[in-house]
Amino acid sequence: MSPQITSTVVALKTITLVLGGLITYFSYKAYARSHAEPLKYLAIGFGVVTLGALLAGVVDQMLVLDQTAALLIESSTTTIGFAVIVYSLYTE
Repeated sequence: MSPQITSTVVALKTITLVLGGLITYFSYKAYARSHAEPLKYLAIGFGVVTLGALLAGVVDQMLVLDQTAALLIESSTTTIGFAVIVYSLYTE
């Protein structure tokens, strides 16, 4: 991968982590105020998605592993996180 593309991917991942962290924080803060269980699961779901992006970035940039490992980590944590988010939308 060219250095320009790598820098762009790192910048986009950083933005994803900041925005995901903010969504997770505000979801948890709303849960702490209201004690509504769906908001707790919403925060957990977004936290898992954000954590997956972080782990995939670490694997891709810092560890000597194949890019397939980073893709597998990000895809699996995104799937789990979205499943928790869907659950949060249907639970009462």
